[in-house]
Amino acid sequence: MSGIAPIPYAFARKFGVILTGDGVALRKGSDPKVLIEVRRWLARPFAVTHAPAADFDRLLGDSYAMDGAEAALAMGREEIDALASALPSAEDLLDSADDAPVIRLINGIFAEAVRQGVSDIHIEPYDSGLVVRMRIDGLLRETLRMPPHVAPVIVSRIKVMARLDIAERRVPQDGRIGLTLAGKSLDVRVSTLPARGGERVVLRILDKDNAGIELEALGLDAHSERVLREAIAEPNGILLVTGPTGSGKTTTLYAALRLLNDGSRNILTVEDPVEYAVDGVGQTQVNTKVGMSFATGLRAILRQDPDVVMVGEIRDRETAEIAVQASLTGHLVLSTVHTNDAIGAVTRMRDMKVEPFLLASTLRAVMAQRLVRKLCETCRRAEPASANVAALLGVAEGTAVYEPVGCETCSGSGYRGRIAVFEAVKIDETIRRLINEDASEDAIVAHAFRRAPTLSVAVRQMALDGVTTPEEAVRISRRTGEDG
Repeated sequence: MSGIAPIPYAFARKFGVILTGDGVALRKGSDPKVLIEVRRWLARPFAVTHAPAADFDRLLGDSYAMDGAEAALAMGREEIDALASALPSAEDLLDSADDAPVIRLINGIFAEAVRQGVSDIHIEPYDSGLVVRMRIDGLLRETLRMPPHVAPVIVSRIKVMARLDIAERRVPQDGRIGLTLAGKSLDVRVSTLPARGGERVVLRILDKDNAGIELEALGLDAHSERVLREAIAEPNGILLVTGPTGSGKTTTLYAALRLLNDGSRNILTVEDPVEYAVDGVGQTQVNTKVGMSFATGLRAILRQDPDVVMVGEIRDRETAEIAVQASLTGHLVLSTVHTNDAIGAVTRMRDMKVEPFLLASTLRAVMAQRLVRKLCETCRRAEPASANVAALLGVAEGTAVYEPVGCETCSGSGYRGRIAVFEAVKIDETIRRLINEDASEDAIVAHAFRRAPTLSVAVRQMALDGVTTPEEAVRISRRTGEDG
């Protein structure tokens, strides 16, 4: 079924009736008298099937999820704003025979997000109004403001698309929406949270095309790429990728898995949640409600004869110990840890009570990464570095650096897109000895980065090359004084 569904959504949900091809499905327990009204509406005969409540809800979500999505791509920002301001009150909208306004508005929001390369959409209800903010190149920007009375309608519609319980507003819920917009296959992760002004909704947009990203497309420097390739070529051991949430760690691990996924290995993952579906890889999702934790999942998949194991994140001692044991028994383990830099991962594993001698013998490499905003190449402007900027970058005062300006290409921000910056540490014999001796983090850093760039050095070089700004370089350089 294409276009707006012939039976209005509000009517279909309230009375439990939905069009299925040439027939009509009636939810079990619904009043059959509603079929008289459906007959009048459709003005033609039809066959009737009875659907259990769960099946009916699934049909409802499928039929009304993204009606008119492609048409929304042609909708401009002005039209979206006009549509938002023209929405009737929540009560009128739910009682109306036409759901098109709210459908078109939500589709327009998604289409705008795809156009702008948005990673997250935040829908936030306040007493003063409903605010829509989008995270573009890592920063949130307000893109839409609507009257407060439309919040329940917008939230309910999104919950239907994600097959969540629209009647439950007291507890957080999580779901997913599958979309195809502008030829892109998108997976939207939906999270709702009860708040004072209503339910907050965060939509995280995952581009499924990233699941097939090649290692070469990550933007790795020569040293980091060599360390990563050597680590995944090992028959066993642990490769850790570190960084904050949203820094691209999972994308890096998927690029490594793609290189390993040649049909000769059994590759299994346990993730929270499964972000990208990959053919040839067995993927398991964490579900804490039924006791399926990272540790439980990892312990189970080790009985599935894997060659390569990817653990979404090592969060606790139990998971860390199982990962270490898995690498000792001949498995290559890929995982992430939340630390600020590469060597911080060693300290984090120690904090989780992993024995130093086990860590020293199993760790193969650690990579840290961040995403920095790229300057818009159309409007960036070279300026002589001030004394403060020159000191931060370690260059002479007056050295040319680039600053953002803002133009139509970058929507006035001065930035367009993001690029990853890496630091990579190969665990050599010296670092193994230092880990085994429980040496300080500073001692390991002093050896690890004698010839390799740290995150700070790498991002400063990007600023000098005109890829990003000194401000971005300072934001990434969290450690102070490490590079002189």
